[in-house]
Amino acid sequence: MSTSHFRRLAHPSGGTAPRAPFSLVLFLALSVVGLSVPAAPLFAQTASDDEARVGGPGAANYELAERFAPYKVEEKAYDLSVDPQWIEGTEGFWYDFETAEGTRYWIVDPEDGTQRELFDRERLASELTRITQDPWDAKHLPIENIRFVGENTLQFDVTSSQEVEDEEAGEVEEEQQKQDVEDAGSGEETEQKVFHFEYDVTTQTLRELEDYEEPDDHPGWANVSPDGETVVFARDYDLWAMDGEAYAKVLDARRGEDGEDAEEAVEALDLDETRLTEDGEKYYSYAANNDGRGTTDQEKQEERGERKAVDISWAKDSRRFALVRSDLREVEELWVVHSTGNERPELETFKYPMPGEDSVGRDELWIYDLEAREKTQVADTSWADQSLSVIDDRQFRYPGSEAPRRRVWLSDGSDELWYERQSRDRTKADLRVADAETGEVTRTVVEERFNTYFHTQRPELLSNGDALWLSERAGWSHLYRYGPDGTVEAQLTEGDWHVDAVEAVDEDEGVVYVTGNGREDEEDPYYDHLYRVQLDGSGVELVNPGDADHSAAMNESARFFVDNHSRVNTTPQAVLRTAEGEVVTELQTADLSGLEEAGWQMPEPFEVTAADGVTDLYGVMYKPFDFDPEKEYPVITYVYPGPQTEAVPKAFGPDGDEVGLAQLGFIVVVAGHRGGHPDRSRWYHTYGYGNLRDYPLADKKATIEQLAARHDFIDGDRVGIYGHSGGGFLTTASLLQYPDVFDVGVASSGNHENNVYNRWWSETHHGVEPTENDSGEVSYDISVGTNSELAGNLEGDLLLTTGTIDNNVHPANTYRMAKALIEAGKRFDLFVFPGQRHGYGSMSDYWFWLRAEYFAEHLLNDDRERPNVRSLQQEAPASERP
Repeated sequence: MSTSHFRRLAHPSGGTAPRAPFSLVLFLALSVVGLSVPAAPLFAQTASDDEARVGGPGAANYELAERFAPYKVEEKAYDLSVDPQWIEGTEGFWYDFETAEGTRYWIVDPEDGTQRELFDRERLASELTRITQDPWDAKHLPIENIRFVGENTLQFDVTSSQEVEDEEAGEVEEEQQKQDVEDAGSGEETEQKVFHFEYDVTTQTLRELEDYEEPDDHPGWANVSPDGETVVFARDYDLWAMDGEAYAKVLDARRGEDGEDAEEAVEALDLDETRLTEDGEKYYSYAANNDGRGTTDQEKQEERGERKAVDISWAKDSRRFALVRSDLREVEELWVVHSTGNERPELETFKYPMPGEDSVGRDELWIYDLEAREKTQVADTSWADQSLSVIDDRQFRYPGSEAPRRRVWLSDGSDELWYERQSRDRTKADLRVADAETGEVTRTVVEERFNTYFHTQRPELLSNGDALWLSERAGWSHLYRYGPDGTVEAQLTEGDWHVDAVEAVDEDEGVVYVTGNGREDEEDPYYDHLYRVQLDGSGVELVNPGDADHSAAMNESARFFVDNHSRVNTTPQAVLRTAEGEVVTELQTADLSGLEEAGWQMPEPFEVTAADGVTDLYGVMYKPFDFDPEKEYPVITYVYPGPQTEAVPKAFGPDGDEVGLAQLGFIVVVAGHRGGHPDRSRWYHTYGYGNLRDYPLADKKATIEQLAARHDFIDGDRVGIYGHSGGGFLTTASLLQYPDVFDVGVASSGNHENNVYNRWWSETHHGVEPTENDSGEVSYDISVGTNSELAGNLEGDLLLTTGTIDNNVHPANTYRMAKALIEAGKRFDLFVFPGQRHGYGSMSDYWFWLRAEYFAEHLLNDDRERPNVRSLQQEAPASERP
């Protein structure tokens, strides 16, 4: 054992030392037998060391943590960014922005570079008070649902305190009335009256719309063709359709209704419907939700004959549509039990392929011809267990649009279908084109081949048939231009930086706009920027400079964009820029006065070096707002392994759990690691390939050790770690692999057993080996290290949590980890969130305090009895408290 480990065992917070029971924990593992603890530290500390160390009974600053708990910070923070609501038919937009002076509404004209308030707030408040007879003032306007219905005309709603009778909503069946007249009452229910208004922006005149007609409310099951003449949906696993005239009746019936009332109004209609297919069946359905996940078996049975959504993409001329149909019939089933929320517990059964299994589902790509009333399968079955996806064209949607949401093909006509296929092991991908009439593949435009997994992005199709494609073939993600025959005509970007996505294409100007990062010297390489790239490959230009993380929102013409930018330790700002990067006007600077008055302080970015001594890693440190540099604080790190992302914030955001947790008396840090993000080099983000359990651990250890050596206020002998999902998996692995470094862990909903997690995650990021037998049948081998294998290494304090109906990371992951710890004779804690999915939903605030108190008890040795989650009880009125 190392010296630091012996010192830790001497603390009351040590993993094997006696401790008071954690009052919120539902389950405690069996006691360890036969372990002894030294009666005194081998290396005693001086009195001055004890005085400097933050810890002991009463040490946790619950009052400060309550003030800056995530749900309290939301109340103190006003708007942090401008969300432009582009106005159809113009280059302009409107937006609302909240400060300490209330919400103000602005309209911006980019062409003349002006912004002005949309309303005279005092005058509008007075008018609304007069009409609704409710009191309003300029800081508390009740405006809802603003939508422009013309270039200078908008509509909005106001909900008043006035109640109106809704006889239909309150109808009670006659038999029920006879049985229980007293309870049923008069059968009338009330709801609040909604006023509808129209406002002329130019004249600033307001009028009430007394004969207002609600806008179209498209049901979730309706997939409407571009010409509006056909609506496709699923029922009983098959495809069905109705024409535009029937759908108009549906929209009229739903108008002004909500939820079940709207669906019941539609069910009362007599509609002509056409059945398009007859071969659908359970788990081989044409419906969007084919695997059965998300609803109980009883609900599935009750809803079987109802209309369901279909995930289809339309040819732009509306003649054909395409969809991927997955055959999951041979995939193994999985279950969760809904023990709460029903009169009797109900079962939820769904298909769930796991790593290395023979049957993981088979994708088929089908094209349906509405004129011929027949379907054709695309003839692409050459790769076993391949994934197929239709490539859609970019669609710009204006806020408030009544048009239905739809997907459309990349090609202009209905003769060619562009699609992508990926191999099961994610080492091969092709961009292909199929003949929509015959289903035959006519050409392969792009072929990608790697030894490890890689990322692809949706391509762009130019008017001459060329395609823009992002590829990592040169070690970084860059943009290439391909001819229709698959010839690379130009590499449009290059160098040691990352192109993330195409934002817009302007062929008239000969440019494409992309987001990217890592190109600007002396900046955090994760800061996003917008770049203007010449389509002929002649150059790249930065259009939103500034040492910050930028978020660009372009309008449909790609002539202007709103540039929101900040760092974790700077006040967010928003400006309007031209597509060339010129600042048109400064829009807003966020109002942080509420946070500052409460005592808010900015977090601190930092850099460390990975365990290889070469790679730069970037992180953020959160300190208590009563921080004393002469004190010595425990350190806690929040972790998430990726590899599809790193959970390290770059832009300003005040309401993370890290802020509230730090106030108890901790230094909280979050940092990246090799293998954690595709926004750097391909080497970086595939670093963990083949070692899915252990790859981030050495860098997490190196980060803590460097920070502890760098700062006297960090106590490297008291280290906590926590994370959710992959972070829960990584938290437990850290305690088991480096018990001499990590003392306390809180692991929520972790995929501790990647052999029972979904096959996509493990097979993609760890790798899977295909093997073909003499008969041509392909099987896949995978061996992923599990946390359970290391259960005997646990020496610290570990809290495991899971939701009981998690159908993403199944509770089996946590239960198997618990079983392994019990069998190893280890103490640990287990908490179950009843009726919760992968996220803890309405129990999130409770979860924040559960985790915070666990760290307070085991890292600060503050074991005060707290039978009630006091801060949550104080949030409710006294009359509603238990």
